[in-house]
This record gives sequence, C-alpha cells and structure tokens, in this order.
Amino acid sequence: MQRISEGAMLECTAHTFFRRLETTGQYPDEKADSRVRMKVQSPRTSVGKGKVKVHRKVAREAVRKSLVLLKNGKDPKKPFLPLEKNPRRILVAGVHANDIGYQCGGWTITWHGSSGRITTGTTILDAVKETIGDETEIIYEQNPSPATFADQDFSFAIVVVGEAAYAEVIGDNSKLDIPFNGSDLIKLVADRVPTLAIMISGRPLVFEQELLEKIDAFVAAWLPGSEGQGITDVLFGDYDFEGLLPVTWFKSLDQLPINTGDKSYDPLFPLGFGLRFNTDNPST
Repeated sequence: MQRISEGAMLECTAHTFFRRLETTGQYPDEKADSRVRMKVQSPRTSVGKGKVKVHRKVAREAVRKSLVLLKNGKDPKKPFLPLEKNPRRILVAGVHANDIGYQCGGWTITWHGSSGRITTGTTILDAVKETIGDETEIIYEQNPSPATFADQDFSFAIVVVGEAAYAEVIGDNSKLDIPFNGSDLIKLVADRVPTLAIMISGRPLVFEQELLEKIDAFVAAWLPGSEGQGITDVLFGDYDFEGLLPVTWFKSLDQLPINTGDKSYDPLFPLGFGLRFNTDNPST
C-alpha cells in the first residue's frame, strides 16, 4: 500500500492481495481507476515524427558502438572486413537476417517479444540492400541448401544466426547451443563461400573452435533493436568497431561458471576482448 500511495502504477504479481484490499475498503475504486487511467493513456501524444527520427538516429548509433568484432580474417595479415560495397553477387542467409522481432528480443511490444515486423525499423537484410551497390545481386535464403550454391559465384556470404525473442524462464537453454540449427547453417555456407557470421543473442552461446576456424569473420551483435543499419554502418567500413565483450565467452559448457582470475581460465574470447579495423589499436 505504501508503494501505491507513493505513485506506483504497475504491480505484476499481487492480484490476490489487491482484491483483498479492495474488498476490505483499503484500496478504494477511485484510486484504482486513477492508476488505470494513468497507465493506459497514449504514450504517443507527445511524440512527433521529429522526435521519432531523433530517437532512431540515437538507436542506430548505439548499435554501431555495441557491436563486438571477434574474428576478422583467417590470416591476421589479410582482414576480411570491412566488406566490399560493390561485389558481383552475395548471399544473405538465416531467419535472423530479416526479422525485427528477433533483433529486438524480449520485453519488446509484448512480454516475451515475438518474431516478424513487430515495430517500425530496419532488418539486417534491409540494411544490406540499402548499403550495397545497385549492380550487386543479393540472394536471400533463410535456410539455404547445397543447391543454393550450384552455378553461383558468391563474392561472400553474411550468415545471421541467434536466439528467438524471450523473457524470463522461456529463454532457458541448458545446452546454450545456437537455436534454429545455427551451427549447421554456418557450416553449410562457410564450407562453400567466404563467410561472415553474425550472432543475434542476449548472451554468449556455444561456438565450437572448428566452427570459428571455418568462418572468415565473426561479429557479436547482441540484441541490436530496430535499427539494422547500425550494423551495416560498421560492416561496410563507414565506422570502426568500438564494442568490447562485457562477459567472458566460454569454449564449452563444462567451463561454466568461468571468471577472470580462475586458474583454469581458458575462454574462447576473454572479458573485454574486441577487434578493430585500426590495426594500431586492434583490441583490448
């Protein structure tokens, strides 16, 4: 009752308690009505198109600055990124390449979030199309097969894998593997075409050493939200990478829990790791 009196408008778990207060008269109907009115009033009344444009610009900048480059080239002397803007033909693969909902993750529009175009924004595929040259042929397939590569000379492939949107226990993943057969998708493509793998996730997932060796570049994009152009801003070299790992990226589940300072600390990527295009300051 103290929180309610002080202005709290939302309580997710106290339905029975509220009913009891209302029945005993400790929580008058008029107070409940006032809280409901405040909660359901339109949040859009004071947000004009100009403000939305500014917000999206800031969101795009946040995406650019949060990306973490984990691998750039099989040979350190021959970086794979930035990508060429005018290749002849490229492949974009994976359901996450064209899904605003998965980019945003949970607690977006709905409790667990969902897939699809749940809000205004730009998918990674949209952003690639807007960035790449007009003469480039872009082929998109959610789940390519060996037939996809028949008689096709792809300059490179962008494979986007990751998690479905989730909140709370719905996101439990005891194996911490890449959902939607993400590892198999990366292997299929990387065995045939020079490949950049992008991970859309709220946490590190199992990324086998063999898989890392197959690909040419690896970027952790986390849950970038609605502004996919922030990703292509960096991939195609208009901006450099700035992000550093905020957590240790483990090699295998049997290493967990893993923390800096452990005697057996041997991660896939250590806490604070992040590469740059600028070789004078390649990583931390």
